[in-house]
Amino acid sequence: MANRPIVVVEDDPFTRLIPILLDPDSDPERRAAFADFMAHDEPDFDGWIARVRAGAPGLFPAEVRMVESQEEMRAALKGACALVVESLNVGADDIAAADGLKAVQKFGTLLRNVDTAACAAKGVKVRTIRRRANIACAEHAFAMMLMLSRKLALLNGLVTKTRIEAAGFPLRPFNRKHTPGGNYPRAGGLRMLNESTLGIIGLGEIGREIALRARGFGMRVLYHQRSRASEADERAFNVSYVPFDTLMAESDWIMPQVPTLPSTRDLIDHAALARIKPGACIVNVSNAAVVNREAVIEALRSGRLSGFALDVQYQEPLPDDDEMLSLPNVVLTPRLAGSPRFNGLDDFEELITTLAREVR
Repeated sequence: MANRPIVVVEDDPFTRLIPILLDPDSDPERRAAFADFMAHDEPDFDGWIARVRAGAPGLFPAEVRMVESQEEMRAALKGACALVVESLNVGADDIAAADGLKAVQKFGTLLRNVDTAACAAKGVKVRTIRRRANIACAEHAFAMMLMLSRKLALLNGLVTKTRIEAAGFPLRPFNRKHTPGGNYPRAGGLRMLNESTLGIIGLGEIGREIALRARGFGMRVLYHQRSRASEADERAFNVSYVPFDTLMAESDWIMPQVPTLPSTRDLIDHAALARIKPGACIVNVSNAAVVNREAVIEALRSGRLSGFALDVQYQEPLPDDDEMLSLPNVVLTPRLAGSPRFNGLDDFEELITTLAREVR
């Protein structure tokens, strides 16, 4: 490892790609696991690695030190030229102790965990990346909203007499001498996103991507989180801060975007669902655990909750007889929100190429 550049990386299921890309001594079992993980979108994983390495002269080969805590990060920074973090705090003391550090790369766009002033004072460059997987999550959230609002799962393919009648809809022709002919199955309860209210719980990386897209749909956007965003951010994302109970009571669409922690588990429980606007829907591309399963089924069956969409399930895969599969106003997808895999592959190619430029 003599004379190799040292890169310190916060351990995350995706940042584990970095040692595979940069460190010749990385775990071959992990490399094989990632090759399998990427295979359906990138069958030539080794070829992708070779292309990224070719675009990172001076950074490959490197010694990559994976860390899980603040203490591990501080100890690993000795001699490092680059640091990649997602949630670990990078403070003035860390920067002062990191002789030789040239760049801090945030695995995301929000720099609230990085002391940018301390970095600037020591000449350490700070870089961010707008993660394509976060953009994909926001797009998937809107796909789920549209499926619920337009009842697409129910109405898909109902364009023949046999299919319409089998689905239980009356097929009675409209009097076209006097009326238009739209919605000939006579499906009721369709909704629009325009002029409805979206409540985002957690205005983080994905929450902000969702808010950006809500503007295009003409939605009013409320948000709640522990710390209120700056006025500049509220203007930029066209969002209004409200207490949690207000968000639940006023939102037509509720989207939790919080990490799964003891404090967020069952965040939306029986009590929270008792306060929602009747007919509201919940769309969750975050994690199932933030919404209490029994509470949401009860609210769906009572009609108080009009629809529920979930990308990360309570059990994966679900059993065939799971109760949620029998509910017509539920949309379930198999962890698709961050896909395709090229989102992550392209993110890390950009990240590694950027770091290589900064540490030369």
